[in-house]
Amino acid sequence: MKKTCLVMAAAIAAIPAAGVQGGQPADGYPVRAVRIIVPFAAGGNVDLVARALAQPLAGALGQQVIVENRPGASGLPGTQFVARSAPDGYTVLAMANTFAVVPSLIANPGYDPLKDFAGVSLTALVPQVLVVNPALPVRSVKELIALAKARPGEISYASAGIGGTGHMAAELLSSYAKIRMLHVPYKGNAQAIVDVVSGQVMMMFDQVSTSASYIRAGRLRALAVTSRQRSPLFPEVPTVDESGVPGYEDITFNGLMAPAGTPREALARLHAEVAKAVRVPQLRTRFLEQGVELAASASPADFTAYVKAEFEKKARIVREAGIRIE
Repeated sequence: MKKTCLVMAAAIAAIPAAGVQGGQPADGYPVRAVRIIVPFAAGGNVDLVARALAQPLAGALGQQVIVENRPGASGLPGTQFVARSAPDGYTVLAMANTFAVVPSLIANPGYDPLKDFAGVSLTALVPQVLVVNPALPVRSVKELIALAKARPGEISYASAGIGGTGHMAAELLSSYAKIRMLHVPYKGNAQAIVDVVSGQVMMMFDQVSTSASYIRAGRLRALAVTSRQRSPLFPEVPTVDESGVPGYEDITFNGLMAPAGTPREALARLHAEVAKAVRVPQLRTRFLEQGVELAASASPADFTAYVKAEFEKKARIVREAGIRIE
């Protein structure tokens, strides 16, 4: 993952500013710099997408767009900071799935994803891929489900941590397919994928970009991707939905949220410029090569509704699986 992030960062830096300039700022907002708070460490997808979009946004808004990392457990400190910030359009949050999951996992997250925030826009979609160690005698999702039903609680799957994207994707599959598997949580993705490759754990849901090299080398077998459409990186790999689990979708998403009460005009302006930025051909190509699709919502309200739906879906999974972080 570190190598992927370095490659992506270099590619972003190489994109010429002249290709992403926008028009002059409208009267009023913004009249000063806009801050994008990334509640995670530098180098991950959330950070890379935010920094890539900051450049065209600055050109279009006519003001600096500053990306500031405020990492901490599950993104809580940075998220809480934005929730408490002035709702004026000058501080926004770069978020991912954890934003909608964490409030269901812990007693006092310090923010309400529905009451404390307003949507700006979706910014990226990152499908996951279900990978298994080649020694596991399954070559499809149907065969995996049949094996899990024959050996309840014995098929182990790794994740980067409780409540993370890989964990939620596996629990959603368990819910749809009515199976029970053994969760093996790690403190991060790196060791998790190493142990699946070595056979210490049987399978995992992982981002396509980080599993790609192992799949191509034959060290992991890809069974399906979690999006509704196949990944352009592996067009031969079916989706979970078309593999006998109709309706299944669990895609990692990135987006921008603002404090609740932010003026509609500010939300609309930010959304409009994000929608333009994600269509910049050079940006789209660079990210697609890493399995990341830049995308915008139809409107701020549309993204707010999307986050609400994700929150409710994940809350249901958490309740059904009895997941909790003390």
